[in-house]
Amino acid sequence: MIKFEIVHEDNKTGARAGIIHTAHGDIETPVFMPVGTRATVKAMTPESLKAIGTQIILSNTYHLYLRPGHDLIKDAGGLHKFMHWDRPILTDSGGFQIFSLSEMRKVTDEGVEFRSVIDGSTHFFTPEKVMEIEEAIGADIIMVLDEPVKYPAERKEAEIAVKRTYNWASRCKEAHKTDQALFGIVQGSTYEDLRKLSAELIVDIDFPGYAIGGLSVGEPYPIMYDILSYTVPILPRDKPRYMMGLGDPTNLIESVSYGIDMFDCVLPTRVARNGLAMTSVGKLNMRNAKYANDFSKLDPNHGCYTCNNFSRAYIRHLVVSGEILGAILLTWHNLAYLLDLMRRARQAILVDKFAEFKADYEVVHEDEFGAI
Repeated sequence: MIKFEIVHEDNKTGARAGIIHTAHGDIETPVFMPVGTRATVKAMTPESLKAIGTQIILSNTYHLYLRPGHDLIKDAGGLHKFMHWDRPILTDSGGFQIFSLSEMRKVTDEGVEFRSVIDGSTHFFTPEKVMEIEEAIGADIIMVLDEPVKYPAERKEAEIAVKRTYNWASRCKEAHKTDQALFGIVQGSTYEDLRKLSAELIVDIDFPGYAIGGLSVGEPYPIMYDILSYTVPILPRDKPRYMMGLGDPTNLIESVSYGIDMFDCVLPTRVARNGLAMTSVGKLNMRNAKYANDFSKLDPNHGCYTCNNFSRAYIRHLVVSGEILGAILLTWHNLAYLLDLMRRARQAILVDKFAEFKADYEVVHEDEFGAI
């Protein structure tokens, strides 16, 4: 199991600094979790992840179930040993991945039937099956099976998903047999009463941590923040709060102010492979010709391996040439940048300066990635 300790709460916002104690090490919050969907964070080795200060990574139950299979991972000694990672791991249940396969799935109260994206074979996930898979994989924190809905969603669709998510969460807890920390997930789309109801129902089951799901799926950011404003207060103060699928820097900082402790997203690694850098002076598209003769460091205010050793001109050369090193260097930087941002946010919280830190950051970054 885990133990969550609140170290300090900011005196002007809802932001808080904490520590999640796990069997594979402590996690200082707020924290961003790099996504290693298939037991690897793309373009990064375990050693490079440690070098940038990664505390915990996220892997995905759906993808690992399909390949290489949870039985193989169990035979290897669990995911930590299989992927050579001795720090904490969180596994998502696969609910979001199945949700995204709208033409390849059938959802009933019993579970989800879906076709494999690899070979088209048919599979069936129930809450009990997901617990079997996640327990075999062996992550420190595991998630219940839930049903996200698209944005915008009809009210009836959202109502069914809230009820189903609650029933599945109850079944997951009943089937859960290990000492892994099982987190519940709140759904409800953009309907305030449904979000509140879902939060109350999931909290009533009593989990060691809670996630807010079904956000960052296309809804305007002001709506997302509004949902946080009335959902977070229902979640227990003394347990970790996890917002799923958020990786834009400005939105991370804004969400921390509502009392969110944990985040994950493929955004920093995905945009890196497309030549985009997240920096203290805004986002930079390294395919842009203006960087061809720019021999300055990628981010003038950042000290990661990429920034300290390679110029914008060189990185642009790699990107436009399709060289693998370009993706590696930008991935290293983007992840290091977000991890450093969370560390800076934590330090600001500890000295009751988070409101000022947030305001200063948003002045520079307000137009990035569709943020406020």
